[in-house]
Amino acid sequence: MIRSITRFRPLLLAALAVIIAVPAAYQGWRYHERRDPGIVITDPVHRDFASIREEGVIRLITRYNSLSYFLHHGRERGFEYEFLKAFAKEHGLRVEVVIPGENEHPIDLLNSGRGDVIAANFTVTPERASLIGFSQPYNLVSQVVVVHADAAGNYRTPQDLAGLEVHVRRSSSYYTALRDLQDEGVDVRIVTVPETIDTEALMGKVAAGTIPATVADDNLFLATRKSMPELAEGPVISAANEVAWGVRANAVALRQTMDAWLADHFRIRESDNVPRRSQLMNSLRARYFENSGTVRRFRYVVQQEREGGGRLSPFDRLVQDIATDEDVDWRLVVAMMAQESGFDPDAVSWKGAVGLMQIVPHSNGFESDSVLFDTETNLRTGIGIFKEHLETYAHLDSLNQVRFALATYNAGIGHMADARRLAADLNGNPDRWEDVEQALLKLSDRRYYKDARYGFVRGSETVTYVRNIVHRYRTYDMVARL
Repeated sequence: MIRSITRFRPLLLAALAVIIAVPAAYQGWRYHERRDPGIVITDPVHRDFASIREEGVIRLITRYNSLSYFLHHGRERGFEYEFLKAFAKEHGLRVEVVIPGENEHPIDLLNSGRGDVIAANFTVTPERASLIGFSQPYNLVSQVVVVHADAAGNYRTPQDLAGLEVHVRRSSSYYTALRDLQDEGVDVRIVTVPETIDTEALMGKVAAGTIPATVADDNLFLATRKSMPELAEGPVISAANEVAWGVRANAVALRQTMDAWLADHFRIRESDNVPRRSQLMNSLRARYFENSGTVRRFRYVVQQEREGGGRLSPFDRLVQDIATDEDVDWRLVVAMMAQESGFDPDAVSWKGAVGLMQIVPHSNGFESDSVLFDTETNLRTGIGIFKEHLETYAHLDSLNQVRFALATYNAGIGHMADARRLAADLNGNPDRWEDVEQALLKLSDRRYYKDARYGFVRGSETVTYVRNIVHRYRTYDMVARL
């Protein structure tokens, strides 16, 4: 009987967290008691730009909201995501996203090696700068108290905040600014919230009247108010804060490379202290902060995802129903759909594969492709095929089982059998993905495929396919938990 991918999902995710997120150069953790007890990892791993380029991946630590990072019909969006992706593209890197979970501090994720850069409208503060390094800034913001419009007249100066409950994350720079305000004698009442609640969500609570106040950077406030007219701006509690990318303190080469790139996109003119931005920067700012219609639409998408428990694609409900029947993790199926068809039910490949799961009609018992353009038929067929592949590798641990099944779905049973035989011939383990992965790559070389039963295969395509889906699955699972 198949070792259910649903039943073994906790083991799979634990394995993914180790394999994807923790580099081999990990050097250990040191624990220090600091002003923010949420930060525990202050001794960073050694993973600089050379290691990142060798792996081909840069890991982005960010928040899930309509400005930094979100999914729109399964496609990754957001100002911080797209800005970092432009940097990554110029240096031949892929971007993988890490979203802090409950009680996970972004700085801990960075220093432990689970991520390489914090990009979440992250302001530079003395406390943060004592723990990590920062790139040159790419924005200047002021921190403002956000209240309901009905109460706006009551809070005009910082002194008016005495007795007001202000809700913020402890890891945020807002918390530090409020503590500084307390040190100055203003009896503002700070209420800390779980790390998974982002600033946009807190502003939504203020608009709804469920909390009295929060703090936001002025650019976030202005963008959010376009869709929440119930919000009002209170006093500024910290002015002209630099927004930058956070990196490990020992990642000197990464920081220098980022600085050189950022210098082409953001500069402050010394003569009048006015920022000068590149066309890329202005385009992204217009899309995510300034265009009222776009801002409202993106915020609506994220709000619907929150209310629906994490909407990953336009087909979530149907996928959930079918995957539950087959005892397969629906998030994994959604990740496959994203890779196979980009969620286009009318997609047709050059090989003749059709629909969401890219089924080849004649190879799977269909006389024509027309029936496979029916969404439910296509999904049931694709999920059924994938389950058969999972059953083939049921003797493996859950992570290897999934990777082998994905590779077989992409390359076919024959090519995978060739790759496993070749792995064994090369003194590798035919049940270990890392060994079979190397064999797949060799099967595009005539020295190896000339003796293979099924011949040439684009092994790099299959390796990339597996890698991308495993990452998407992990990202989708993080999003679905929010």
